[in-house]
Amino acid sequence: MAGHSKWANIKHRKAKQDKRKGKIFTRLIREISISAKMGGGDASANPRLRAAVQAALAENMTKDTIEKAIKRGVGGEDAAAMEEIRYEGYGLGGVAVLVDCLTDNRTRTVSEVRHAFTKCGGNLGTDGSVSYLFDKKGVISFEPEVAKTHEDKILEIALSTGALDVINHLDGSIDVYTSPELFGVVLDGFEAGKLKPVYAEVSMMPENYIEVENDRAEKLSKMIDMLEELDDVQNVYTNANFPENLLQ
Repeated sequence: MAGHSKWANIKHRKAKQDKRKGKIFTRLIREISISAKMGGGDASANPRLRAAVQAALAENMTKDTIEKAIKRGVGGEDAAAMEEIRYEGYGLGGVAVLVDCLTDNRTRTVSEVRHAFTKCGGNLGTDGSVSYLFDKKGVISFEPEVAKTHEDKILEIALSTGALDVINHLDGSIDVYTSPELFGVVLDGFEAGKLKPVYAEVSMMPENYIEVENDRAEKLSKMIDMLEELDDVQNVYTNANFPENLLQ
């Protein structure tokens, strides 16, 4: 199946912003701790923790730091006071936005999130107002150089390990989609086959994308930037397809 690599564009944009803010380690440590608290400290039996650990390793976090975060979560330290909240809303042009947060103060968080929406022409919605437009999936991405050389092997491993779909993009990259439960199994298959993805994460994937351009795209991008700058925000998901110049 051919298509434009929309996910690749968005995840590169997010990665660049996270690194610029210096926030990514804090976000990942929180996710590891809360995942361990909810599902246990064994990554092989806890798909969410496995995904969090994989994301941390991809950012060169040390194994010692990861283990400490897991122990804090299992022991209830730090994570005990944190609450998971998902906010839903719309940006300009009817673009759907999901905002996942970890917070110890719900009142503060909702106030900050609402401010970012309203300042940039969006509006905060009710629970379920846009979440139905997204599916939770594992995404394992291979850059064009690897994908073109090992396309058959990627397909073979994906099928044999239970992946949901394999998408060949026009830029030569390949995205492999999995269920959240089988994310670790599929990823293990690629690692066993000596195929290293450029990106691997369990994410909220939009069913369809909305094209945004010009001033509308700039204002929407500003809103996402504001949301991602908030200390309580873990991830921001949207079904917007931004112009290339905003993803540089």
